[in-house]
Amino acid sequence: MSKTAKDTIYSLPKTRIDDFCFDEAVVDVFPDMIQRSVPGYNTIIDNIGLIAKRTATDNSNLYDLGCSLGSASLAMRRTVKAKNCNLYAIDNSPAMIEKCERHLHAFKSELPVHTLCDDIQNVDITNASVVVLNFTLQFLDPSQRSAVINNIYQGLNSGGVLILSEKIRHKTEQGDNLLVDLHHEFKRTNGYSELEISQKRTAIENVMKLDTLAQHEERIKTAGFNDLMVWFSCFNFISMVAVK
Repeated sequence: MSKTAKDTIYSLPKTRIDDFCFDEAVVDVFPDMIQRSVPGYNTIIDNIGLIAKRTATDNSNLYDLGCSLGSASLAMRRTVKAKNCNLYAIDNSPAMIEKCERHLHAFKSELPVHTLCDDIQNVDITNASVVVLNFTLQFLDPSQRSAVINNIYQGLNSGGVLILSEKIRHKTEQGDNLLVDLHHEFKRTNGYSELEISQKRTAIENVMKLDTLAQHEERIKTAGFNDLMVWFSCFNFISMVAVK
């Protein structure tokens, strides 16, 4: 990806803090924002590629739902060797998809990629061996999340996988407070000020309602998945693999 600007969106005091959204301002600084905000992000992306390499099957479809700038899609294009597959990268932010297309098509791969600007709830998942939800489900209204997981399950082939990364809420207040404090310290270490941390938290609190791990497990189990493994965990960030 080309070099992008440093995230300074919340560096100055704001008289009004609007709800966070993936607009042009966020897209322009997104790579810097995600690296400085999500612990282990590169590890998650790299291993999405490795998991997809292991689980993608010939003549099937792969989906990156809420693909943002396409990092997970790019990781899959670099690693997947299954033949006659198609990758669908989908996001509802026009600004994201525009840049995502440039990033993905600049990389030559045997795995063709198709980008689409749409709500992931409108996507018909079919003949899928791999579906990725990388920090996407958390931005949907909680009442809509089960339907998305059910739709993915129905569209996965037997043995297919859902790779789900999420920021979570710990089951106890004490534990959750500790994990939040550790995450904020991580952001301070990466150069964010107290003002930036506070204003970003205010902006995002109405648009990102967090589930506990138990809620994710119950939703995935209810959908019908056979197994669920947490393969990455750092503070209040996790990534899981669910197998049909």
